[in-house]
Amino acid sequence: MSSAAGAVTDALRELRTRFAGVRDGEPADYIPQLAMADPEAFGLALISMDGHRYSTGEVDVPFTMQSVSKPFVYALALCELGLDGVSRWVNAEPSGEAYNAISLEPGTGRPDNAMVNAGAIVTTALVPDTADTPRFDRILDCLSRFAGRQLDVDEAVYASEVATGDRNRALAYLIRSAGPLPVDPVGAVETYFRQCAVRVTTLDLAAMAATLANGGVNPLNGDVVVEEPVAAQVLAVMATCGMYDTSGDWLLRVGLPAKSGVSGGLIAAGPARFGLAAYSPRLDPTGTSVRGRIALGALSERLGLHLMHNPALAASTVTLVTTADDLPSAPTEEQERALREKVAVVAAQGALDFTAAERVLYALDESGPEETASVVLDLRQVTGIDTVARSMLRSGLARLTEGGRRTAVVDPAGHLGVTGGDPTAPRRFTSREEAVERAAREAGRPTA
Repeated sequence: MSSAAGAVTDALRELRTRFAGVRDGEPADYIPQLAMADPEAFGLALISMDGHRYSTGEVDVPFTMQSVSKPFVYALALCELGLDGVSRWVNAEPSGEAYNAISLEPGTGRPDNAMVNAGAIVTTALVPDTADTPRFDRILDCLSRFAGRQLDVDEAVYASEVATGDRNRALAYLIRSAGPLPVDPVGAVETYFRQCAVRVTTLDLAAMAATLANGGVNPLNGDVVVEEPVAAQVLAVMATCGMYDTSGDWLLRVGLPAKSGVSGGLIAAGPARFGLAAYSPRLDPTGTSVRGRIALGALSERLGLHLMHNPALAASTVTLVTTADDLPSAPTEEQERALREKVAVVAAQGALDFTAAERVLYALDESGPEETASVVLDLRQVTGIDTVARSMLRSGLARLTEGGRRTAVVDPAGHLGVTGGDPTAPRRFTSREEAVERAAREAGRPTA
């Protein structure tokens, strides 16, 4: 396993191991098909803004989106009608109530927000429906673009929802009686049921969350799914309303925009940083995955992901990745070619936290072919490093060493805390030239 993938995946794997034994909660049974899910399934996934994927557990097990679909259909409605157009029909205020509550604004009848069922039904109804492009086709295409692959519908779950969805039908008729449902209630609810039955995996949900975090651009394929203002608006509503009557506590403790679903899916987004997803069908009384909630909460605390603690980082954390341009010249062309295959240099800048460290570690992985003998990490332009990033970088460099590569760090400020008495730490230098020359010498290059 690569150094970057190892550092991040280890954190996910340790949390999965830590919480896999939690037996609280049960799969949803009010939709009979959901009750058939394996209660022990447990997957965790993270996708960075550079499209790097990290995962552990049952991340390829398919399940239906349920309420996790709501932010993405809300995004589609915003794209079609704009914020003012959508807000005419659906408010954006926390309800403080359960997902299926009657949460309608006095006087207007507007649902409180697009994350509760009442608001989601209206949001679904706002998506244009034409002969050329039916409403659900638009929705499925949008969800698929967020995921980066073509999704489909679990017809068995859809049929189960249709057979048991009387409360959602009642909500739709109640909204219609108050005025703000622009289409036939039966048609709106049937489309909503199909939307909830769209099938995904944990990795799909991580990609969808990462697309919102990346300003509407899918980091896996570069597809501009929605414009940046729309992504920001969706994340804002997720932050305040995505976890229903526990949204305030979630934002306080975990600090990430999030959305849960009764199939056991849970997403969270770090704007300009990453998308997170969890899957475990055991639910708490609010309809949220028990293991997913505690695992993402623990991951946020462990890696310092709370939104209020960390501003979005610039994308230029890594300023240099080279195997030749910055190295001393070799006496002969043959020796220069050999040196390019044996020594790599990666330079970083700015303040390093979890997201920045992940970028640096990935750059180290990509800095040369597997046979590259030496890696030099230049931290001269780094202004600070938190404890999470320090641990990740030291762990990643240790993995490279274990894999047979020599490591050195140019760290005159001592950011990594490397001391001469630690045999497991990389060698520390105060200049890049000194570190590269030593690496070249050890790689077998003749020196002047």
